[in-house]
Amino acid sequence: MGRKLGRSVAETLVGGAGTHWELDMIPQTRTTLATTKDSPWQPDHIVAADAARRVAQGIVDTIREPLLVLDRDLRVVAASRAFCTTFMLDIDDILGKPLYELGDGEWNIPQLRLLLGQILPEQGAMENYEVQHDFLSIGRRTMLLNAREVFCEGGSPANIFLSIEDVTGKRGLERENAALLLLKDTLLDEIYHRVGNSLQIIASIISMKARKVSSEEARRHLEDTRDRVISIAAVQKYLHASTVSGVVALIPYLSKLCAAISRSMIDDDQAISIEVRGKGGNADRRKAEGLGLIVAELAINSLKHAFGGVTTGGLIVVTFDAVETEWTLSVSDNGKGKQKPVIVADGGLGTGIVLALASQLNALVETESGPEGTTVSIVHHAVKAVLD
Repeated sequence: MGRKLGRSVAETLVGGAGTHWELDMIPQTRTTLATTKDSPWQPDHIVAADAARRVAQGIVDTIREPLLVLDRDLRVVAASRAFCTTFMLDIDDILGKPLYELGDGEWNIPQLRLLLGQILPEQGAMENYEVQHDFLSIGRRTMLLNAREVFCEGGSPANIFLSIEDVTGKRGLERENAALLLLKDTLLDEIYHRVGNSLQIIASIISMKARKVSSEEARRHLEDTRDRVISIAAVQKYLHASTVSGVVALIPYLSKLCAAISRSMIDDDQAISIEVRGKGGNADRRKAEGLGLIVAELAINSLKHAFGGVTTGGLIVVTFDAVETEWTLSVSDNGKGKQKPVIVADGGLGTGIVLALASQLNALVETESGPEGTTVSIVHHAVKAVLD
């Protein structure tokens, strides 16, 4: 079945100057070159043309995707075996027929008419033109059409090569993946909501316990724990609110985060403020969450240790700047209460958190401290990213 091809296929693929084939619709059957002494003699150019035709027939017949070759009147000159198998058609029933009459009119598809009747004549070729259609024999199919006009030398009429890729299964998987991602986002929404409420409850319970204990050291540890819970709750809240599309605008996100820290950590009688500066940029959820946790840790450290009895002018500045793949996050304060940088002091919990988060972001931690305050910078270099 698949070996019956129209002569115009060979003409389209190998026809050239001095080669004149009839543009008929008679399908070609398998032939054997006259190479024995008992066969009638044929000129060399006829023998070469027959061989070329056989090669052309083999090429069309072995193409894995459905392929049609049409003449200028959109009649079927040839069809690949894959086309007949995919759409359950017989080669003898379609050769010479207009395309729109195939399958009792199933191929009379408006989008296909637009492609072949308007777009292709204007552009000469069309790639990945998506069409959906319901076939009686095989059901609904989503197809990518690729069409191209092929002109032969000598002024022969152009043929149209129309390849058809059945992407029904692929599109189905894409829809399933989209549904799973939507379900995942819905579950994450619920998790974030529950986690946020739980963290607020935990922070309230810790505060109650801190007020009741008599040991100053125990109270200090409980308050530290409460502060960390509050900072994590703030990160989760504002991260979740900013990542509907999975991308976080960092300056607005860090601004909301710092505002939450200010409300929870700075008393009304403290003249300390937190500002967010920089050119900013966007980041995915994982990166934004890591940066937010670092900012929360460093800002809380500054609030607790940098200002002492300062009554005016206390300032913490959070800056994020990015140039292509390089970026720097810095948290600086103008306090004088710290005798040495918190990030390297005593190898405490704050140090471990910041170093671990910076490592996850493939970044380095740099610290400067002096009489005018302390600056901790998280620096990501492009070279380091490549090496990692």
